[in-house]
Amino acid sequence: MARKLWDKNSNTDQDIERFTVGRDREMDLYLGKYDVLGSMAHITMLESIGLLEKEELTALLAELKNIYQLADNGDFVIEEGVEDVHSQVEAMLTERLGDVGKKIHSGRSRNDQVLLDLKLFTRAQIQEIVELVDQLATTLLTQSEKYKSVLMPGYTHLQVAMPSSFGLWFGAYAESLVDDLQLMQAAYRICNRNPLGSAAGYGSSFPLNRQMTTDLLGFDGMNYNVVYAQMGRGKMERTVGFAIAGVAATLSKLAYDACLFNSQNFNFIKLPNEYTTGSSIMPHKKNPDVFELTRAKCNKLQALPQQIMMIANNLPSGYFRDLQIIKEVFLPAFDELKDCLVMVNRMMGGMKVNEQILEDCRYDLIFSVEEVNRLATEGMPFRDAYKHVGLAIEAGEFQPNKSVNHTHEGSIGNLCNDQISALKNDIVISFGFDKVEAAEKQLLGK
Repeated sequence: MARKLWDKNSNTDQDIERFTVGRDREMDLYLGKYDVLGSMAHITMLESIGLLEKEELTALLAELKNIYQLADNGDFVIEEGVEDVHSQVEAMLTERLGDVGKKIHSGRSRNDQVLLDLKLFTRAQIQEIVELVDQLATTLLTQSEKYKSVLMPGYTHLQVAMPSSFGLWFGAYAESLVDDLQLMQAAYRICNRNPLGSAAGYGSSFPLNRQMTTDLLGFDGMNYNVVYAQMGRGKMERTVGFAIAGVAATLSKLAYDACLFNSQNFNFIKLPNEYTTGSSIMPHKKNPDVFELTRAKCNKLQALPQQIMMIANNLPSGYFRDLQIIKEVFLPAFDELKDCLVMVNRMMGGMKVNEQILEDCRYDLIFSVEEVNRLATEGMPFRDAYKHVGLAIEAGEFQPNKSVNHTHEGSIGNLCNDQISALKNDIVISFGFDKVEAAEKQLLGK
């Protein structure tokens, strides 16, 4: 089996090979089935412009479907001594079909191959993340409706401040995730453009039909300028990294709140017993380890765009091997975020709330603003009402009225959860994942 696509019967120092290949074989396992999809579209186009015979295309597509199935089942491997996923796929085809396997590389470079693989992989991962974010936001909105009448203290400067509610708390994080979906959609639009045909970054003298491969793979459009297509490597990952960091920031803040509110000194929420852990010495402990690990993992994910930026930051146009290292931080990030989304969804869905929090007199003062507003509504100037209530508090004479009547949009009594849900659904639908799914199914003959 041929080991290197660029081999010219010369030997490479083993230490040089180890250093330059690095973790590429490990990282490229993420890309296996996407490399096959790209090759299927590319050779279909090559046959249309006369660079492959119809019988050759038929044989290649059949074998590529077999390799795709291996990758989809998790059985695809990159053999020792084979540089990368592109080399492995081409070598497998050549071994099984002979010289026809060597024809699939016409009109492309490993540069535009890996660009394509990364984009196909990334858009599939974005779809999975969007579905998980959608599920979590739905869970949060369900909890918001369930506990919409249960009041809790709101805080500023970690000091008790004003009345809030569990309806507001759950719903706030749902709407934050909707904003995160907006950013993810922008990243998806940048990702979902076809770089194939840019070759090493300067195009090809073959009469390639780039629109054909764009349509076959279900892209929204293509990276038209071949130099820019190559410049887009690193930029696409950084842009998606910012979108990942946005979701991670929401999860991290939610995890911090949950850890705080679960502590005995707050006692606002109760986590499902099966999602807490114990202590080796303190028998009473039920630790919120899932949320603590979520917070740490998501804080790490928020560094992702900066890591990518620092790898690619000082590169001029054209391809450089530096870009290989981006895969090591970028590709595993999706699994880490997906794990966090799954666990947080389960935790939030099973969470119970303390419905008697405000019976504790330590929270009486959160109703001071309500009293100020009541006096102002009755005609007292706001500043006078503020002073009147403040003096009563200082004298220890303040008696709270714990009824709350907030009616404006987004307040305790008018959560606007239906509007948040509708916005979420509109954004999810507008990604257009169905177009990609239809194109890939057609390419695979499903």
